[in-house]
This record gives sequence, structure tokens and C-alpha cells, in this order.
Amino acid sequence: MLELIGQRVWPVGERAPMANVVKLACNFALASTIETLGEAGALAQAHGIEPRTLYEVMTGSLFASPAWRVYAGLIGEQRFEPAGFRMPLGLKDVRLALQAGEASHTPLPIASLLRDHFLAAIANGDAEKDWSALALTAFRNAGL
Repeated sequence: MLELIGQRVWPVGERAPMANVVKLACNFALASTIETLGEAGALAQAHGIEPRTLYEVMTGSLFASPAWRVYAGLIGEQRFEPAGFRMPLGLKDVRLALQAGEASHTPLPIASLLRDHFLAAIANGDAEKDWSALALTAFRNAGL
């Protein structure tokens, strides 16, 4: 049935929870991408380079993938509303990834950093924004 209605189906194992781990791992990777874009943009801006310019270089060469282009565009233009995926949902998925890591004795140090940055973003009033606004934490931490 899934093959009829979906674009593609990836069998990941016999147990349904295995698909949940794949989803969490994918969202964790996206959140890591957003954090990386934020930190790289803050570094560029601190040296007088517009983050949008950096993002054009990155997505036109090294990271020419849809996810990088979409999130670089949102961050570069600071287009965080309306939210496609709200900040608390990103935090929820990072927390679930951390729980899954703990259950399997898999350290996820970047996920711990992401959790803290999601909390900081929400504390700074970004809860209703798209999770790409997570990048603002890197800019704030750099005093920008």
C-alpha cells in the first residue's frame, strides 16, 4: 500500500520503531545543518561578509543539495515565519534522538548542543518561528 501512495519506500527493518529512529536521525541531521549554517553565517558576518553571500557560495558548490539551499535561503533572508516546522517540534525530535542514543549507549554530543540551542532560542522568544531560526542562536552568541 505504501508503495502505491508514496514516492518511495525504504525498508529499514522488521520492527516499526526502526522507522521512527530513521525519522529522528534525519531530523537530527537537518537540525545539525541549521546549526552549522548559523555558525558559519555568524563567522562570515563577524568578518564583514553577508551571510547570504556565504550561503550562495556554499549551496552553489560544496553543499548543492535541496536541504542546504532551502535552509540557507531561510536563514540568509531571515524568513522564519510562517513556520513550516516550529521550534518546539525540533526540540522534541532532538530530545527523542538523545533518548534513543541513550537507550543504545550511542553518544550524540552534537544533539546535546542542539538541545541547549533550541532551549535558548525558545527562551529568546523564537518558539513560534520555523526551526531554521535556530541559526539565530549562533548569531546571538557571536554578539551579532
